[in-house]
Amino acid sequence: MLTLIHKAQRLLDHTKHLDFIAPLLLRLYLVPIFWMAGTQKLSHFDNTVQWFGNEDWGLGLPLPWLMAVLAIAAELGGAILLALGLFTRWISIPMMFTMLVAAVSVHWKNGWLAIASGDGLFATDRTMAAIDRLDRVKDILQQHGNYQWLTEKGSVVILNNGIEFAATYFIMLLVLLFIGGGKYLSLDYWLARRFPKPATISISSSIHVQNNV
Repeated sequence: MLTLIHKAQRLLDHTKHLDFIAPLLLRLYLVPIFWMAGTQKLSHFDNTVQWFGNEDWGLGLPLPWLMAVLAIAAELGGAILLALGLFTRWISIPMMFTMLVAAVSVHWKNGWLAIASGDGLFATDRTMAAIDRLDRVKDILQQHGNYQWLTEKGSVVILNNGIEFAATYFIMLLVLLFIGGGKYLSLDYWLARRFPKPATISISSSIHVQNNV
């Protein structure tokens, strides 16, 4: 039994040679998400600025024009750099900040769930009430519409707009902050090989050299 466990462990250790796949997939997963978010804000820039600054129906943020520019730059610039695997750890920081601002200012009041659910650990009075309304919507569609055609490509749901997605992207970026863009398929890797860090001399080694001079 122990021999089998050791063999399984050695087999698992061999997967370290493929550890570049995880950061690569994280990067490629996040690229279209942030690219689409940034291009949407840019194509409706005036509306974005108004949404950032308006206290009644928007976020009520100070300096909305500047905040909009910074958010667009982080999302579009971040998408490009993640695709290239360039400055991965550095660009993760402003992208994480963008997700943190979004989670707190937009999604926090709605709870965790992105899609409303009437049961489960993260269900709230808000989402359970949404499900009651969803059932009513389905009844109306079934009575007065072609429900089979309407739901042929997907179920009818209610967007709760909680922090679920923002938190997920934040965690993914946090992982990239710690591990970087990965080996082989990132420019960070090849730049590090082309321009290696200078060797550092430990204090003990320095004292040893001085004592022998």
